Amino acid sequence: MRILITGADGRLGSALMRTLSERPHQIWGIDANTVDVTDRHAVARVFAEAAPSLVIHCAALTGVDYCAEHPDEALHVNGFGTQVIAQACLEHGATLAYVSTNEVFDGRTYRPYLEYDPPNPINPYGYSKWVGEQAVRELVPRHYIIRTSWLFAHGGRNFIHSILQQARSGGRLRVVVNEVSTPTYCNDLAEAIARLVETGCYGVYHLVNEGQASRFQFAQAALIAAGLGDTPIEPIALAEFQRASRPPEHAVLRNVAAARLGIVLRPWQEALAEFLRVEGLFAL
Repeated sequence: MRILITGADGRLGSALMRTLSERPHQIWGIDANTVDVTDRHAVARVFAEAAPSLVIHCAALTGVDYCAEHPDEALHVNGFGTQVIAQACLEHGATLAYVSTNEVFDGRTYRPYLEYDPPNPINPYGYSKWVGEQAVRELVPRHYIIRTSWLFAHGGRNFIHSILQQARSGGRLRVVVNEVSTPTYCNDLAEAIARLVETGCYGVYHLVNEGQASRFQFAQAALIAAGLGDTPIEPIALAEFQRASRPPEHAVLRNVAAARLGIVLRPWQEALAEFLRVEGLFAL
């Protein structure tokens, strides 16, 4: 396949570039420094040059708190930028794989969300990604909508790095106990997406590592695996953690559709251990 990846300089985009380059595909990547995905003329030029048969749309504003403070920008990039990409796919007959989020759900249920449960976003980031989902559904006949959650990746700071740094510096660790989802390793997600888009089985998918955890449990597991299990850590309620965005409390995703195709990601605890080994932080 001729595959175009947007957001190719991001953590997921770069992982996809590596993973798909090892397969018999022709790969092109664009990022925010080279192409504005909200500019339909710029996007049209890229499609004319690359002539992709598949587009994996990773480019997005993913800073949840930033999106809460700049909701119009979030909608412009994540919602209408996706519409521009979807329109180009329609015009060129390309398949579109759109990476979305667990934050399209409101988190008010205490069972895992399945692929066709109705979204009800409660913050600007989730809303902007849900708008993107609608554009993909309405415009592109052959599409994958891929939801994931709590992505941790190499190449920059994330929740795990923050927790370990605070523990080593003797900082006070206070972590939310009633925000629950599914931690997902970027490398595992990239491999799962690569397998999925080779199936030709279009639809909505939840690609996450198996299991679930609260922020508190995720932090505890990282501390123990890094040899910092004796670090005091205080559980707090979501309402006590001041931030611009209101996240869904219990937005756990369950992989049903991809599992039927034989695509299952390992438990998040195993993925976390692998991540820490690669980072040189695993102590067990």
